[in-house]
Amino acid sequence: MALSHIATSSSRSNLLRPLTSALSCTSHSLRRPISSSAATDDSTTLTIETSVPFTTHKCDEPSRTVETTPKELLSFFHDMATMRRMEIAADSLYKAKLIRGFCHLYDGQEAVAVGMEAAITKKDAIITAYRDHCIFLGRGGTLLEVFAELMGRQAGCSRGKGGSMHFYKKDSGFYGGHGIVGAQVPLGCGLAFAQKYSKDEAVTFALYGDGAANQGQLFEALNIAALWDLPAILVCENNHCKDRKRGLDSI
Repeated sequence: MALSHIATSSSRSNLLRPLTSALSCTSHSLRRPISSSAATDDSTTLTIETSVPFTTHKCDEPSRTVETTPKELLSFFHDMATMRRMEIAADSLYKAKLIRGFCHLYDGQEAVAVGMEAAITKKDAIITAYRDHCIFLGRGGTLLEVFAELMGRQAGCSRGKGGSMHFYKKDSGFYGGHGIVGAQVPLGCGLAFAQKYSKDEAVTFALYGDGAANQGQLFEALNIAALWDLPAILVCENNHCKDRKRGLDSI
């Protein structure tokens, strides 16, 4: 059944309303001015200071202030809002059993993907675990590709064969989507080694969750990245799911 047909089905219209809202979401509806002054001049320079100081180890602390514009901030909000509505729609589809298998959502972590993309280019590589929908979207993927992949359709980013955990977009430097906890980090170091060997002047970001922080392969990857001076940045997305899982296991 075609995606558009599902979205217009009368019997499931209420259930799939978040999906149709996400697909029809426009920048005009989300880009409301922060204030009257911002509405008249989107190029106004704003100085933003982080609320919490950085904690560093054997390196200098980055500046706590950054300069931006209302236009840039609204673009960040637009991207995060689109990601959130997409994940809400995916949640509805999963509960309706239109998404089979696994469906790991990224709710609450949107700022990580958007903030990271704001600081890098598509020449840089990203590899992550199984919460990969929004990372794929941030790399330039489309909502149609996301939902098609989740529902096993050929129009998906992995031709419907990867599902929720195996999104992929090589032309934008996105190498998945991996289902084994922590396994993507050594692969990320491999990507970083290829970048160094080819003298690409690019960086690989290997993302992992707090649940993978005790994996031996993570420490092996950290060690080899340091020994070989690889252009790799390991990013821990701490969504506290590990703490919840530990509690459920004890029950």
